[in-house]
Amino acid sequence: MEEGTASKRAAGRFCSICTQRKPALRRPKTLEQICRECFYAVFEEEIHNVIIKNHLFKAGERIAVGASGGKDSTVLAYVLSELNRRHGYGLDLFLLSVDEGITGYRDDSLETVKRNEIQYGLPLKIVSYMDLYGWTMDEIVKVIGLKNNCTFCGVFRRQALDRGAAFLKADKLVTGHNADDIAETVLLNILRGDIARLSRCAYIMTGEDGPIPRCKPFKYTYEKEIDKYAYFKKLDYFSTECIYSPNAYRGFAREFIKDLERIRPQAILDIIRSGENFRISTTTRMPEQGICERCGYISSQKLCKACVLLEGLNRGLPKLGISRIKAGNDGSGRPDEEPTRRGREVERPILESKPCGTLDF
Repeated sequence: MEEGTASKRAAGRFCSICTQRKPALRRPKTLEQICRECFYAVFEEEIHNVIIKNHLFKAGERIAVGASGGKDSTVLAYVLSELNRRHGYGLDLFLLSVDEGITGYRDDSLETVKRNEIQYGLPLKIVSYMDLYGWTMDEIVKVIGLKNNCTFCGVFRRQALDRGAAFLKADKLVTGHNADDIAETVLLNILRGDIARLSRCAYIMTGEDGPIPRCKPFKYTYEKEIDKYAYFKKLDYFSTECIYSPNAYRGFAREFIKDLERIRPQAILDIIRSGENFRISTTTRMPEQGICERCGYISSQKLCKACVLLEGLNRGLPKLGISRIKAGNDGSGRPDEEPTRRGREVERPILESKPCGTLDF
């Protein structure tokens, strides 16, 4: 009995994979005690296996890597560069960043991306909200406040990435969304009752029927492991949180997921698998994908969400598209009912509306 206990103690002093080196961390996903070298190997190999198993790339493709300067996108750019070289994927990689116009946050993080451009030898393209929409997030927050600003940023950012990828003539756009992010999204769509998004939010690749498919190589990679990898590899990344995001609805889902992970580390993967296994009834009416009449972006309505939000900003009705004030049925973007105060019409400045993007597909 004593010999068995002693052998277990001795085994605990060494990496559970190579049994030769001292462990440097306990993997959040499996709770294995492993050394740095084995951690690097299994981390990279798991991502490689996900790429191969899901046929994410084809040789010769141009791949735009969404780069924010944060740890997820920085590790994604580094690992993709390494795997592309090591396994001969034959990919042409580019960094693609979005400048939302957030002083003290995005301007600093973009400096990190510019250093990554040199460090990894990957060309960088930056697209900005100002160039695409005529507004910065700082300006939007001034008129909309802190309550709904993430709605604007999320809609505009998604389209900005697609337009930037189109400018680069990319075949695919890859993002650093990790397992935690996807689990949060599954949970949020359940809470919102958003059947359309719930049916596809756990896909590793989306938009295959659109101009530029998006894929998520980190779909099964835990955020904590990405953080450990970036730390041990001493990668250059920006770690400050967006100054406008602390009150975001997603933050509450994130805290809930973290609480579940403390109790059961596999909870994150369980939620993702639940999202993968959801089946929508054939009688459920799903929105039909079309094209925005104004800017040509994919949309299930006459005007895409970005055009509706931009219309509201330009017309002095910033809550257009996020409140009960909705766009007119004629596709003009005018509200069905102008707001009134004490029975009188409120005069609002009419500003010329611009298309929500200037980069063509």
